[in-house]
Amino acid sequence: MKLFTGLYEWTVRAAGHRHAPWYLGGVSFAESSFFPVPPDVMLIPMALAKPNRALQFALLTTIASVAGGLLGYILGHFAFDALAPWIERMGYTEKLELVQELFRTWGVWVVFIAGFSPIPYKMFTIASGFMGMALLPFIVASFIGRGARFFLVSFIVGRWGAAVEGYIKDYMEFIGWGVATVLVAMYFVL
Repeated sequence: MKLFTGLYEWTVRAAGHRHAPWYLGGVSFAESSFFPVPPDVMLIPMALAKPNRALQFALLTTIASVAGGLLGYILGHFAFDALAPWIERMGYTEKLELVQELFRTWGVWVVFIAGFSPIPYKMFTIASGFMGMALLPFIVASFIGRGARFFLVSFIVGRWGAAVEGYIKDYMEFIGWGVATVLVAMYFVL
């Protein structure tokens, strides 16, 4: 069964669509506050499809992600009590408690690290608002962390992506099932 190869080819075709930047912006915004799929899923194929625009896509992703992070901040600040049942249903209660402890220990640096890393940034945006983090440091740390991540990904894919794209296609099933296995294992371990 070739699940990931077909999905990859569809994503690359969709990345070349004239409305793809709008979709990328929407996914980037939503992921920062409530959506579970990271924008890299669209950013990487778009940078592959149009390497000359890779850094523009990174800027779009960064701006939309920080704007979505502001929504998460607002939700955490004003609507945390209403979000608590959803957080519990999604299995994020323990993660949120860990995030709160990290905030107490590291402060604004946690937002920067969460913005750069593949850990769920949305938990940190909501927790920032809930814990009353100052808004300007939140925005600056988010912009730097998210920007560093998305510009790095776009630069690498835009610069060397075409050279390895053939290998990616050849091994997409192996890569896809390997990543899925690691994610499932991490879920059970964590």
